[in-house]
Amino acid sequence: MGILFGGRSAEHEVSLLSARNVLLALDRSRFDPVLIGIDRGGRWFLQREAELLAAPSDPRLVKLNDAAPCVALLPQPPPAETPGDLPRLDVVFPVLHGPMGEDGTVQGLLDLADLAYVGAGVLGSAVGMDKHVMKRLLRDAGIPTPDFRVVRKADFERDPQAACALAAELGFPLFTKPANLGSSVGIRRVTRREDVSEALRHALEFDLKALAEAGVTGREIECSVLGNDEPIASVPGEIVVHHQDGFYSYDAKYVDENGAGLEIPAKLDAAQIRAVQDLAVRAFLALECSGMARVDFFLATDGTLRVNEINTIPGFTAISMYPKLWEASGIGPTELTSRLIDLALERHARRRALKTSYEFR
Repeated sequence: MGILFGGRSAEHEVSLLSARNVLLALDRSRFDPVLIGIDRGGRWFLQREAELLAAPSDPRLVKLNDAAPCVALLPQPPPAETPGDLPRLDVVFPVLHGPMGEDGTVQGLLDLADLAYVGAGVLGSAVGMDKHVMKRLLRDAGIPTPDFRVVRKADFERDPQAACALAAELGFPLFTKPANLGSSVGIRRVTRREDVSEALRHALEFDLKALAEAGVTGREIECSVLGNDEPIASVPGEIVVHHQDGFYSYDAKYVDENGAGLEIPAKLDAAQIRAVQDLAVRAFLALECSGMARVDFFLATDGTLRVNEINTIPGFTAISMYPKLWEASGIGPTELTSRLIDLALERHARRRALKTSYEFR
């Protein structure tokens, strides 16, 4: 099996940390890992286990070995073994966070290569990555989500004043973020009208669309989902932010070791737990997900729940909520990775059983 990590997005380093944890959790009696790192230029390299396991846990220091053998993906089984080909793979575990990995691009490549892979397919991955489309689909499915506006880069460049006025309709505080990114990269908390322009400009450095989202006063709750057609939800957890940014920023997540705390399980009553789990599964199905996802919520001070976003390739780092919530639910890291791989193989087998030709009569 292959573990695919790195990638061309701003979440490159976080992906390396996730891959290391997947490798550590793998059941070696069942799976023989092939480590494939993608550098920022899109080149694929075979990586060594010892190097990945010895890599620093600080995302500012971790990096791929780009002196390793460069490889290419071929349809499985490959027509012939030639230098530069990957070993035969039965399944791939992508831990590529962000664009060019979590957005359906790699999933489409793996579909073309007829390879089973962990996580959502092309559609679910693309929808889960684009927060603008995601929120529209959630809203249409009757799933509550914070009010939002979208600002396109071309519109901002043509008339920044109008773009800022559109975002400011939400009131303050509001959050600006790239529409297609994760790990809190490019996010700003905005409390004054005069700061909207710079916040949007910053978000649009990472994407062609920026999302402005109404701030919600309350708690940040997260729930992990596992499955294909009949998914299950974990116990919910809570993010408790201590960092000076005042929200769950990149630095609070990965740089400042005291930037945030995880309350697992979250201090919720039975009705609130059921509501979180129900909405998590509903969002998972509404957005055409499969395999795994982490659903993030705001629990407002008035007691209402709103889905903030879904992550179809959630973090697997040592501090990541997805595996921690399943561990608190009775599914440890090794069992979790095995279940995810089995779900990938199950989904691939069902898709391969579909007809691909039409019999004319």
